Amino acid sequence: MGKLGLVQPPRTQYAERDGISIAYQVVGDGPVDLLMSPGFVSHLDLQWTEPAMARFLERLASFARLIIYDKPGTGLSDPIPQLPTLEERVADSEAVLDAAGSEQAALLGISEGGPTAVLLAAMRPERIVSLVLYGTFACTPYAAPDEYPPEVVERSEAIRREMGEILDHWGDAAMAMQLFAPSLTLTDSQKRGWGTFLRAAASPRMARALVETVLRLDVRDVLPSVGTPTLVLHAEGDRVIPAEAARRMAEDIPCARLHMLAGIDHNAWVVDGLADEVEGFVTGTVHRSEPNRVLASVLFTDIVGSTTRAAELGDRAWREVLERHDALVDRTVLEHGGRVVKHIGDGALSAFDGPAMAMRCAEALRDGVAELGIELRGGVHTGECEAIGEDLGGLAVHIGARVSALAEPSEIVVSSTVKELVVGSDMQFSDRGEHELKGVPGSWHIYALGEERTSQLELDAAAGYMRRSDRVAVTLARRMPRAMRFAGKLAAGRASPA
Repeated sequence: MGKLGLVQPPRTQYAERDGISIAYQVVGDGPVDLLMSPGFVSHLDLQWTEPAMARFLERLASFARLIIYDKPGTGLSDPIPQLPTLEERVADSEAVLDAAGSEQAALLGISEGGPTAVLLAAMRPERIVSLVLYGTFACTPYAAPDEYPPEVVERSEAIRREMGEILDHWGDAAMAMQLFAPSLTLTDSQKRGWGTFLRAAASPRMARALVETVLRLDVRDVLPSVGTPTLVLHAEGDRVIPAEAARRMAEDIPCARLHMLAGIDHNAWVVDGLADEVEGFVTGTVHRSEPNRVLASVLFTDIVGSTTRAAELGDRAWREVLERHDALVDRTVLEHGGRVVKHIGDGALSAFDGPAMAMRCAEALRDGVAELGIELRGGVHTGECEAIGEDLGGLAVHIGARVSALAEPSEIVVSSTVKELVVGSDMQFSDRGEHELKGVPGSWHIYALGEERTSQLELDAAAGYMRRSDRVAVTLARRMPRAMRFAGKLAAGRASPA
């Protein structure tokens, strides 16, 4: 997360329901109202300080009059002594629509907000003109294990235990974002910012109550009553809510269409193309899709045994080492045609146009830090990244980080994609076998870059082998191209069968 207060949030207003104040904001002036039913926790003001989240909201507001709110008990809305029922959540949504002056609206239900959105669409078909559901469910594998394959139930149990750890350490952003947005690589300042967001969005007790309630929700019987045109969206690799939940919902809602999105993230604002799908469904057209995808070779480097080394040197000496390390990284990456995306604690993420450049830079860095008394490890992967301002995100960045973590001290490892892209170079590789990368679908073949280089055949120019007639033809082609094309056509005509 960026520095707090970086983006000026819209004016916060309040709707009233049964003596409870519900904070909401209205952004944009598009031809259709779009109410977003929020997921787990939210904070209307702080979400505008995160560039990627703010960009997602602005994208929605570019084609709609976007209405967003904090559920009672979260964010800027009033605290509540106990969680409301699902019907009361629906009443909260209607109170916000009334306060915003919206008679009819499209509805976007995200994660935990999905069941609320489903019930609202079924109860108020005259008011909800279209329904979009992302990363949500009618019931969880915990509530209805018989509805899901055994392997899905088993994975969900593991996620539930992981969620328990997050609740036990509420405000630990690294732990939370690893589950909800694993493709993101956070700097220390971003971790602090997200920690602030979580603590401001909900108390630990409220967060735990929300999770326990979500696990028990079940709106399966409501799905056949949803007559509103519905689009069900889901990230294929979402670990929080299994893709099977989306398929079940799409099957049971009469007017629903399912569309799976590439990615591993549960948080909606991280998923590439989601806003485009919402716009296309809600308005019938996509007015603009910002080109935010870029093919890049990402290099992750980090200092081996940094904690031990810091303890040996002491705080002051270690800070000096880190400063010299960061300066070396900045200089070396620039010399090799790349750019440092960000420094991450005792490491860095850098981006290059090609994998060979990234690997040569990694070698130079590995050799260059010897004078600092430290060792580096590095990992390189090439793939489509999401450009988030000056930052990079997406699955390719996540894979690069996971690949780097497999490297031994002073070793540079690469994905099979990188190895295949540098075929024909002088680089040699050692096979490190197949690996499952946490949070990444499938298995990946990993290779280590070797020290030795392959001797390459020295090539020469064609001119040394050309006959005199060849040189004449080349000269004529350069000086009289039309005549040569005409002669070529005549020759082709003579060669054609009668």
